[in-house]
Formats: sequence, structure tokens, C-alpha cells
Amino acid sequence: MRTRKSALSFIAALLILAIVAVGCTPKEETGNNGATNGATNGATNGGASEAKVFRMNIHSEPSTLDPALMEDNVSGTLATGIYEGLTRKNENGESIPATAESWVKSEDGKTYTFKIRKDAKWSNGDPVTANDYEFSWKRALDPAVGSTYAYQFYYIVGAQDYNEGKTTNTDAVGIKALDAQTLEVKLVSPTPYFLSLTSFYVYNPVHPSVKDNEAWAADAKTIIGNGPFKMSEWQHNTSIKLVPNENYYDKAQVKFAGVDFTMIAESATELANYETGKLDYTGKPTGEIPAEQIPVLKESKKDEIVTKGIASSYYYQFNTEEVPFNNVKVRKALAMAIDRQAIVESVTMAGEVPSFGFVPPGIIGLKEDYRNEVKDDFFTENVDEAKTLLAEGLAELKLAKFPKVTLTFNTSDGHKKIAEAIVEMWRQNLGIEVGIENQEFAVLLKNRTAMNYQIARAGWGADYNDPMTYLDMFVTGGGQNNTGFASPEYDALIKKANASGDQAERIAAMTEAEKILMEYMPIMPIYYYSNVYMLKPGFKNIFLDYKGDIDYTRGFYEAK
Repeated sequence: MRTRKSALSFIAALLILAIVAVGCTPKEETGNNGATNGATNGATNGGASEAKVFRMNIHSEPSTLDPALMEDNVSGTLATGIYEGLTRKNENGESIPATAESWVKSEDGKTYTFKIRKDAKWSNGDPVTANDYEFSWKRALDPAVGSTYAYQFYYIVGAQDYNEGKTTNTDAVGIKALDAQTLEVKLVSPTPYFLSLTSFYVYNPVHPSVKDNEAWAADAKTIIGNGPFKMSEWQHNTSIKLVPNENYYDKAQVKFAGVDFTMIAESATELANYETGKLDYTGKPTGEIPAEQIPVLKESKKDEIVTKGIASSYYYQFNTEEVPFNNVKVRKALAMAIDRQAIVESVTMAGEVPSFGFVPPGIIGLKEDYRNEVKDDFFTENVDEAKTLLAEGLAELKLAKFPKVTLTFNTSDGHKKIAEAIVEMWRQNLGIEVGIENQEFAVLLKNRTAMNYQIARAGWGADYNDPMTYLDMFVTGGGQNNTGFASPEYDALIKKANASGDQAERIAAMTEAEKILMEYMPIMPIYYYSNVYMLKPGFKNIFLDYKGDIDYTRGFYEAK
């Protein structure tokens, strides 16, 4: 049972008072006001479907539009429109044909043969071929490119050796274009979720011309995609505009006249733009509704507001190579000294669920949801025990007091409020002072990768529906493991799960791995996400999938 001492309850009361004090109706602010390209998106009469520009906020500049280098949901949201993989996901999270019109899996489950559509084209009119996929996937594996997601190809024969520089022979990698329309992929072992990976953005193809211009992904004029839309304009740090790709094989299903993305950092401004008709969509996954406004909007905008639990985790990560977080007792103390229920009830207020593990609900286990089969009771909240652990940890480090440290987070009203609440809990419950610092998202990502932080905000959503999508990121030296955590026992369990074709054996190994992760605590779970968003009446077929990614590519507007 999770223990919450009186100090935690006291902080919860303080938080409620603080939220009430700041709650107010947001006013429209000057500056980035979400202006669009002039398309009329106001209310119309009649009941016919009409071509409209769909307008939503992405909060900040994408870190990149190179699929090999993407690692955030802003870039991923744009990739959904600009690029297309061999498969794509429907609303139920199922893999359906996309650029590949069909595929065959061998009896042993280790070879996939994909047939590329003959009418698949790049936005410049060039045909999309199997050779493009071979080039793109091997490019992502090239150590010189530096993809942090290259490990997602390690299921393929020879991929890991090539990415780690153990061989320079690309022919040894099990990715081969047999002809212009046929792509053969050979796997190390049967991988039940491999097909799901082929819709993940690192698996998206890039045009062959990128090898002559490695700066191609920073300019609308040089971005060539194969998706339903193409980029027409990129005003850096302000807006991005997409228009339909006239060369897309399924262009008849693309109903929007365009998609406009604004980059509004302030949640109050975003909501004001929605309420004044300058945005058609507000909130997650790339925007934000002010937390204090959610209860009000659930009453006043019942037909527009949606709350959806998603398979994503919100957490803080520690730099375990830096004092004092090189001591596990210190890390555990901080994790045990906060009140997660108070945070989700009084700060975020969007239906999030306190987390005491890393793999969220919504992920398939052996027979049902993994989180139902494996309870997330790996640790408890206990102020007294946290104080004891902190004292012991500091003594082991020969520190007389807790040193000056900083918690960094990407610029966001919501992240700031969570950080303020947590550092206050640490101050009240542990008697320590922790500074906070906001950074632009791209800067935070670079600093985390470079291990240039002490405590950092992080979030992780599923790349595919399997617990492995959360657990393999913490293997020693992994591209997404920027905590310094290293455990041979953990690595062996992940390797065992990856090599096994027996789901019971895989789940058992991954369960033990999650236990080890929570025992060493390189990350501090806070909550499992619940996304809140609002969509203007009349917009149809726009959805968030099980992992919280938005798909607007087949959306349309139907006037009443």
C-alpha cells in the first residue's frame, strides 16, 4: 500500500490553494496570435463537406524534420503529414497498408517481404521505391548520422554491428531492395511487434537527394516527403503550413485544404486563440490547455472537450554520473518524498494516474493489459523513510548537506507548475532547496543527450504496443539512455526478451527488468498521461491513437 504521511497531505492543501489563486479566464495576448494564411474557418451554413484549413498549435519549433533524427512529438506530429512509412496506424492502433500495399511474413517469422505501391510518389513527382527504403533505413543506422533511435533497427540482421561501427559493410545489413517494388527485411529473431515499427517515424523514408544536402531538413524548399501533405511554408519559431501533396497516391482521401501549425508557448494564449476562432484544435499532444481552466471547460465546452488516457509516462530523470545523484539512496529519497495524487488532482487536473512504475496502462501484456498483470507497486511514498535514505546517501557521499542542484524542463506553463509543486514538496518534506530552469525543447533534448543536466523533465510514449518500447531505452549505452544508468543484469534481461519467441518468457524477463529499473531509480515516475484537448464542432475523423499521437491526415470538415 502506498503511504502518504501528513506532510504530503499538508502540501496537497497548499497546492489546491495555489491553483485556486491563479485560476482565471485567459485573455488574448499580443504577439504570436496564431494568424493563418487567410482561409476562412468560421461557422458556415448548410450540411456539405467543405475544404478547410485545419489549425492547431505545436507549442515550439520542431527539433528536426529529418526522420532519422526525430525524438519528440512536435516533430512526429509534422511527420504524420509530410511522410509515410510502409504501414500506418488506424484509430485502434492496428497496422494497415500505406506505402506498402501488401507484405508476406515467412513461416519462421524472421523475414518480411514488402510490396511498394507502383503509384507511390514523392512530393516532387519522383517514384517511391524499395531502394529508397533501403537507403533511408541504412542511413539512419549510419554512425555518422547520429540517430538516437537507431536501436529501433537492431531487430534487423547486422543492424547493430553496423550502427556500432563493428562493420562498414552495409550489404551485411538485412535490408535489401530486390527490385523497385520489393523490399526484403531479415530479422535476427521473430519480433511480434516489427510490423508496428514500420509506421514509426524513424522508419519513414527520405528522398535520395538528402545525401547531397545534409541541411535539407531545416527549410521548406528542400523538404521532399511522400505523405498526404507537403510543406509550403516554414517561418521558424512562428508557424508551419502544409498543403495537400498532389502526388500522393491516396489524394482523394485528403480533404483539408491545408494544415496550419502555430508555435504558441503560452497555454493561456493558445486557449484564447481557440476561443476567438483562430485555432480549431487546442491541447495535447503538442499544445496545452491551462490546467486551472479544465474543470471550467468541462462544464462550458462539454461538446468540444475530450479526455483520453494514453500509453505514455511523465517522469523526471537523474544524471546518475553527477553528485549527489550517483547515490541510489538520494534518488529514492526524492522519488518517495512527493505526493503524486496531489499533483494530478490539484496541478495537472486532466485525469492523469499517479505512477509507481514506468510502463503505462494501455500496453499489451501476456493475456491482458501489462499494467493489470504487473502491478506498479515497486516503491511507496513515505516521508520518514525518504528522510532516512537522504541522510544515509549524503553520509555515504561524505556530504554535510544537500548540494545546489537544478531541475530543468522544457518551456511550458504546465511543466513549470509541476516543477514548482515538486520542489516545494522536497523543501517541505526533505528540507532541501532545488532550483528550476526552463529551456526550449530542442535545447533540453540536446542537454539531456549530452548529460548536461542534474534533474530533467522527460516523457515517453509508445513507439509500438509492447512493454519493450519503454524498457529497452535503458540498456547500457542505449541511444535514449541519457541517465548514465548501467546494469549488466538489466541488459541481459532485455536481450533475453528480445531473443525469445515465447511471450510468457518475454513478459517475465521484462517484468524483472522493470523491477531492476525501479530499484536503481535512474528515473522518478510521476504520472501516466491523460491527454485533454478541444476540437471545434464540424471537424471529423481527427483522432488520438492509443499512444497519444494525433492523426489529421484523413480529417474533414462538415458544416451543420
